[in-house]
Amino acid sequence: MNTKQVGDWGEAAAASFLASRRYVIKARQFRCPMGEIDLIVERDGVLVFVEVKTRQSLRYGYPAAAVDFRKQQKIIRTATWYLNEHPPADRPCRFDVLEVYGAAEGSCRIRHYENAFEA
Repeated sequence: MNTKQVGDWGEAAAASFLASRRYVIKARQFRCPMGEIDLIVERDGVLVFVEVKTRQSLRYGYPAAAVDFRKQQKIIRTATWYLNEHPPADRPCRFDVLEVYGAAEGSCRIRHYENAFEA
């Protein structure tokens, strides 16, 4: 499996995980000139911008560690664009990270970091 396939598989697993926990999927792979957000979901009136990081193994560390300050800033700018395009822009929101790791063909582990960083 190439890197894109692993990432797509991880995003699908993350979307399924969130849907099973009563999150409503608003957008997948939202793109704008500022960047991309993997998943935009909503639950209990809170809009959640989700970065999904997928690894087939933990050889290079936990996937969430790849969401560094620079990546967070890019996600925040993209979320701001989304909010300006999809009013109301002042609704409550947060930034989560989901890490997916394990064999893509079989079972996997998902760890959900709610409110992983702030704007």
